[in-house]
Amino acid sequence: MKISTKGRYGLMLLVDLAEQQSDQPISLKSIAERNNLSEHYLEQLIAPLRNGGFVRSIRGAYGGYVLARHPREIVIEDVLLALEGPITIVDEEMDDGLQVLWDRLREAIHDVLSSMTLQDLVELRKGSSQGYMYYI
Repeated sequence: MKISTKGRYGLMLLVDLAEQQSDQPISLKSIAERNNLSEHYLEQLIAPLRNGGFVRSIRGAYGGYVLARHPREIVIEDVLLALEGPITIVDEEMDDGLQVLWDRLREAIHDVLSSMTLQDLVELRKGSSQGYMYYI
């Protein structure tokens, strides 16, 4: 199983919007510049994010995108499903006698993704950028 750049970039886009904590629309260009991402690629991701109810678009000269819901209400599993489709571990059609392993693995992944919100990712990213303080 591998989450593609579609899922990763989509999450980065949403985390960036959440970090800005602004009711003012934010352009994809500024998000792309802050995160070293392709603006063209972000343009392809915005439609499924908008259709999934994660972002709202605001038109006009100072238009852009804002989160449609509070970051605590946006579940990571929902975002990945909107961008990637169903997450599969193995080919379900093959009988390899290891179904219990695949079921447990799928359940563990579901548990992690369904328990984390966009706000959790914002806090994780903020914590990792602050580094560690060592005292002697």
